[in-house]
Amino acid sequence: MTFEQALNRMAALCSCSEHCESDIREKLQKAAMPVQDIDRVIDTLYAENYLNTARYCHAFARDKLRFSHWGRMKIEQGLRIKHLPPADIKEALTDLPDDEYENILQDVLKQKDRMLTDEDEYIRNGKLIRFATARGFTLDEIRHHLNL
Repeated sequence: MTFEQALNRMAALCSCSEHCESDIREKLQKAAMPVQDIDRVIDTLYAENYLNTARYCHAFARDKLRFSHWGRMKIEQGLRIKHLPPADIKEALTDLPDDEYENILQDVLKQKDRMLTDEDEYIRNGKLIRFATARGFTLDEIRHHLNL
């Protein structure tokens, strides 16, 4: 794949949906492009605003909250895995709407609670806490909703 072909393909990909540098780099490496060409493509995508880390962080955080029902901790971990700047990650997490976040946590806990058949409240709460922490919600947030 030539530089121009790679640039056109990646620009088309980025114009359809948000992607980060690590996603683009991985795709180009799979296409066996030389490292210097990969760097040129990525630099050009940044220069033409096809790639934007802040915009990607906001989109990722918003989508993972709304569609995957992830908590802030899991969203942060997902963004760190993609090697994005900590400042952009922090900004994206603080911009999540608190009321929507609280409603999603409440819905997640209600759904899981309906699935549980344990009669002992202690065991039931333990299972709810483990489930919600695996989704990335903090213990304080969970305890607030369970009134513990």
